[in-house]
Order: sequence, then C-alpha cells, then structure tokens
Amino acid sequence: MSSLKVSPQPANEHGVTIDIVPGQSELEYVGFRLHQLREGEQFSANSGDLEVCLVLLGGRATIVSGEQRFENIGERRDVFDHIPPYSVYLPNDSDYSVTAETDLQLAVCSAPGKGNHPPRLITPDQVKCSTRGEGSNVRHVHDILPEWEPADSLLVVEVYTPPGNWSSYPPHRHDHDNLPHESFLEESYYHRLNPAQGFAFQRVYTDDRSLDETMAVENGECVQVPRGYHPVGAPHGYELYYLNVMAGPTRVWKFHDDPDHAWIIKK
Repeated sequence: MSSLKVSPQPANEHGVTIDIVPGQSELEYVGFRLHQLREGEQFSANSGDLEVCLVLLGGRATIVSGEQRFENIGERRDVFDHIPPYSVYLPNDSDYSVTAETDLQLAVCSAPGKGNHPPRLITPDQVKCSTRGEGSNVRHVHDILPEWEPADSLLVVEVYTPPGNWSSYPPHRHDHDNLPHESFLEESYYHRLNPAQGFAFQRVYTDDRSLDETMAVENGECVQVPRGYHPVGAPHGYELYYLNVMAGPTRVWKFHDDPDHAWIIKK
C-alpha cells in the first residue's frame, strides 16, 4: 500500500476520520484533518502553532473562537452541490469550538502560523470560481484561500474534474525553492467521487523517479504530495472532487510543468 495515500478510519470521539499532522507524516508544512459529526455533536480544539482554515464540506455549523461567533453557517449539503463552501480562518494559538447544526463534514486545513491575521469568515460570494483547461483537461476551481487573500502559509482550493477528464495536468511540480521560477509547496489532495463507488488515479513522481507512485484513489481518501509531479485522472462516468491544501516556506504558488508533457498546452 502506498505510504502517500491515507484512508479514512473509524471516527474517534471528535468525529475525526483522517488526521495528517505536519512533521508526523510525509508532510512537514501541510496538515489535514477530517471530522464527521452528527447533528448536535461538538468538539473543541486549539490551533497551537498552526493557522487553520475550517472548510464546511457539507452541512451547517456554529463556530466560536474567542469573541468571534459564526452562527449556523453552511449552505451546501454535500460537495457535489457544486456551490462554494463557507469557511473560517483562524490564526495560530486560537481556541475554537464547532457545533454541528446538522450532520456535518468539516475539513481542518492547517499550516505553520505566525499570528499575523485575525479570525474571519470566508463566505461563498468571496470565493473566486473559474474554469481552466480545454477538452478533456477542463476542470472547475473554487479558490477558498488563495495567495491574494491574507494568511501566513496556508493555501486552500477545491477542484471539480468532470468524468473522463484530467486535472493537475499537464503534470506540474512545485518542489524547488527557486523563485521567481518555482516555489516549494507541499500539497494534500482529499478526494471525493460521484457516484461514491468510483475511483480515480493519481500519480506522484519526480524527474529522477526516486519517487514514483501511481494510486487508485477511492471516495474519501487523501493523497500526500511531499514533492514531484502529481496529475489526477477521473474515469468515465465518475465526477472527481478534491480539496487541496498547500503550504511551504514562501506563500507563493509558482509551478513547473513536466517538460515531456508541456507541449500539450503550447501547441
């Protein structure tokens, strides 16, 4: 089994089914935690030395941090409602609680924080929506916490790949700290499929193939990308959603296409 792929586990007392901790996984900068809560369930946490972005994947919640109270937020029932989510940004050293107003799926995206930005609500109308690519390379993007919005390290985006299409394609990497040409950013991919019994393929590989793993990814699994190119393919009949978390020493997304395949967008 791939060391890069993380499958969901039975929920603990806080509803956690996936927990990727920076420095305790394949990733040093990126953290990702998934909570599955029933209506009325609650958990409390502290962000520690990490800034966090709480993304409501589906359901409604009340989120409280200090004097900030975000009451009964959330519009979509599931990621495949195809509308941008509500999210909450919190700096490091933040105490917070989450109460599920309905059944709730919540992603906690995290990266090293410096305490430079206050808590804030990110509403759906603040999320830039765009379509990229052409033909079988079309995908639809929601920029939840892009580099032009304030944060210390964290970048968060969600992507919808139609059935039969490719995404993160042509293969690109961002693992060299070589600005302005390329930035070093780790990444995680939390995958969902519609219908849920589907699967997708993701390959993570470096130029010298010292890392080269191809994974069949099922609904609810997460792939860690510490380095390398990382294309994704959705088979015919199955729509692929993924939530990306990126972070590194500099909060800039500057990527490098695999030169063997760059011709695809240059023709």
